[in-house]
Amino acid sequence: MSNTKNTEESQGAQEPRDSHASHSRTKNSGTTPRRSPMELLRQARGQLAELTGMEAESVSSFEQTEEGWSLEVEVLELERVPDTMSLMASYQVELDPEGQLTGYRRVRRYERGRADAHRAGGR
Repeated sequence: MSNTKNTEESQGAQEPRDSHASHSRTKNSGTTPRRSPMELLRQARGQLAELTGMEAESVSSFEQTEEGWSLEVEVLELERVPDTMSLMASYQVELDPEGQLTGYRRVRRYERGRADAHRAGGR
């Protein structure tokens, strides 16, 4: 009988903590927890790969916008030998504030071994 009483007492002692935790969750449930930039990037890369069937190799730009987030993602489109001849592409990816992909488009294609003349200051 004393074991039952101890169990009831310990459960009663935990109630305030549980109700406080429940209150905290309720209080914060109206706001979405802010994700770290790395979490957003990982999620965006995964969503783009799922939609296109191509793995993102890198993210070359990342910025917050009024609508959410905007990224430029580099993707391997066609693997060739040697690797410097592989065909790459840059995709403009748009995310909502929660990190869900809302749109994407290919903005350029290039060979991996080629420098981008207009960005590098050349002709």
